[in-house]
Amino acid sequence: MLLDDAVGVLTEWDAPDGEQEGLRLHYLRHLAGHADGMWRECRPEHVTASALVVDGSGERVLLTLHRTVGLWLQLGGHCEPGDRTLTGAALREATEESGLTGLSIDPLPVRLSRHEILAGGCAGAYHLDVQFLVTAAAGTAYVVSEESQDLAWFGLDELPAGLDESVRQLVASGVR
Repeated sequence: MLLDDAVGVLTEWDAPDGEQEGLRLHYLRHLAGHADGMWRECRPEHVTASALVVDGSGERVLLTLHRTVGLWLQLGGHCEPGDRTLTGAALREATEESGLTGLSIDPLPVRLSRHEILAGGCAGAYHLDVQFLVTAAAGTAYVVSEESQDLAWFGLDELPAGLDESVRQLVASGVR
């Protein structure tokens, strides 16, 4: 069911440019060739789901200082056996990693990002990340999870120094 949903989402999504279209087609080829392509055990690549969490005003993004990687990133991660949809996986990850309740998610991706993992249990594998826009309800407070050193809201023009270019691109795409 999750694999079918991922194929449907990626088939329906209109990529905003040639680079994103190339990634979309790559992801679809990967899923066509790997029945296990949604799971972290699939090598050398597997699909992941992440969430760019924005506040209700759309003026701030919530980023995590990832415990393993040591960088400020969007929330998200691996799909799990109970996930039925990619949006559900992204929403679950955002909720688990932030403690925020009342999140809402756009049904189609904002962006795709293929990146090599350099640390942790997936070192040497590539994440085929499908990135969604998630909006936080006003007045909810976040909670730092075990996966994070810290969580923080950042204004769109006050992103942390040294932020990875893929996260900058995601923020730019998410607030368009």
